[in-house]
Amino acid sequence: MANTYTLIASSTVDSGGVSSVSFSTIPTDYTDLRILASVRTERSTGGSNFYMRFNGSSASNYDFKRVQGNGASASSDQYTSLDGFVIGTANGDTSTANTFSSFDIYIPNYQSSNKKSVSVDSVTENNGTTAYADLTADLWNLTNAITSISFHELAAGTDIAQYSTFYLYGISNS
Repeated sequence: MANTYTLIASSTVDSGGVSSVSFSTIPTDYTDLRILASVRTERSTGGSNFYMRFNGSSASNYDFKRVQGNGASASSDQYTSLDGFVIGTANGDTSTANTFSSFDIYIPNYQSSNKKSVSVDSVTENNGTTAYADLTADLWNLTNAITSISFHELAAGTDIAQYSTFYLYGISNS
């Protein structure tokens, strides 16, 4: 069987940035979801953790494990009870001008009555000595169907920068 991808929604951040980007009222017509994003934040660092939440649920419902390389070394970490999933590193204000991080997010069985797993492949782009490549495995510890997804940077007052883009696709078997 071939998979069919259908664009459900997209969002491009306008001038001035925004504190979060959300997809709400996700339809139930698909088996899986895929999100492709190109992101830059206004945080005053070269890279910072970028987060995703489902259905507005609280911090105690998220677990993640990550393997990360920065061009010089590799590391791994894991957390529970954050303000959503860490889905990777986003370019910030001290990254090379006009460069954006890329995120490829896959959410299988988003309507099932089981806990939801998520896999993410993300990279930053930077013409400096440090750029990040992250692979994360996430688990949402609730059994509700996913009806909304939001993205944010954790630092208070830090916006998602202008021209960041998010594309939500539904995947179905054909």
